[in-house]
Amino acid sequence: METHPDIRAMRSRHEMAERVATTPRAQAVETMALITGLYLAASPWIAGFNDFSTLAVNNLIVGIAFALIMSGGFGRAYERSHSMAWAACALSVWTIVAPWVVAGDVSTTRTIVNNIIVGVVALMLALMAAAAARPVDKSSTDRSSHA
Repeated sequence: METHPDIRAMRSRHEMAERVATTPRAQAVETMALITGLYLAASPWIAGFNDFSTLAVNNLIVGIAFALIMSGGFGRAYERSHSMAWAACALSVWTIVAPWVVAGDVSTTRTIVNNIIVGVVALMLALMAAAAARPVDKSSTDRSSHA
């Protein structure tokens, strides 16, 4: 059982995930993404536009989703981290356009500035996570498994 190719591949993926997740860069990205998501969720009350209920609810839901997607993905599910990071990119872009898209007239200077800044920061963090979790070159793992 110890020499089965699937066991070796699983160990290899687990070791790779541990190496990626324990780097200071990955931990910093994960921490900043969690803070960004929590800020986005609380931003209607922090920035003072909680009376725009549609955007407030949108930011609350998207902020929680972003924080959950981006926190802990590197170590727990390395092979899925790449697609989770791209989902976080989509949430970031949605955050940027939300003041103009959600129902009601919520596009004030305060909401636009808040969502653009938070959306751009979130997008940069998600792109950094996507780059860190990009799929590994199969040719290098194929050669090592034949050795």
